[in-house]
Amino acid sequence: MAAPRILRLMYRNMVVNIDPGTLIILIGLPALYLVFFGYGFQSLASASSGTSYLSYLAPGIMGFQSVMAGTVGGGLLWADRRWGMLAQLLVGPFTRLEYLLGIMFTSVIFGLAGAFVMMLGAYALLGGFHLTAYGLSVMYGTILLGSIFFGSLMLFISALVKSNNAYNSIQILVLFVVNFASTVFYPFSSSLPVPIQILFRINPLTYVADAVRGGFLGNLTAFDVEEVGVLAVETLVFLFLATRAYMRSNVSYE
Repeated sequence: MAAPRILRLMYRNMVVNIDPGTLIILIGLPALYLVFFGYGFQSLASASSGTSYLSYLAPGIMGFQSVMAGTVGGGLLWADRRWGMLAQLLVGPFTRLEYLLGIMFTSVIFGLAGAFVMMLGAYALLGGFHLTAYGLSVMYGTILLGSIFFGSLMLFISALVKSNNAYNSIQILVLFVVNFASTVFYPFSSSLPVPIQILFRINPLTYVADAVRGGFLGNLTAFDVEEVGVLAVETLVFLFLATRAYMRSNVSYE
């Protein structure tokens, strides 16, 4: 049966990525954003009327975990191809599809788990908050969708790029752009330069952050729901592209 084999791959993927160095990047970096940006920018201004900046930032950082989770999938495929592990796995009882599903499910787990850790941190920093069952389901449903999108994006890049330096450079660039050209740290403003406004509008992380924030603060709007719909379509497109590129790629770098 395929399910036990996929679970074995997921377990293997999680063990590979829970070393202290990886956890510092996946959990520690967003946590530092939450603490230092939250308190540092709190003194400048509130993100919106009646809402502290820390309350604005916390759900944005939770949404950002979907991006960090996406790097797990791309990194796994890159490392497994680079060191011949993918070829060894496929010689065994695993198929290409099972390997792909193992990576995607692992990305989802890291995204949801990271968001939960960030929520605990926000609870400690804010002194508590109230969440409804609906808001919680919207938050984690959106993060799940975002983890699949960014996992697919990173997997697509990893399947195409054959240089380690090129892969790392592209990943860093993607992380920087999607992170800071989004509503994770600050709200969208018409006073921004037009190119940056466009980046905000087309950035999937903006959709994730807006929906998670709406669920967190209990003020989800129709526009947030529309953004989630767009994110779902984009996720299907990139999942198809990533699967196609992965299935056509070599099992190792020569």
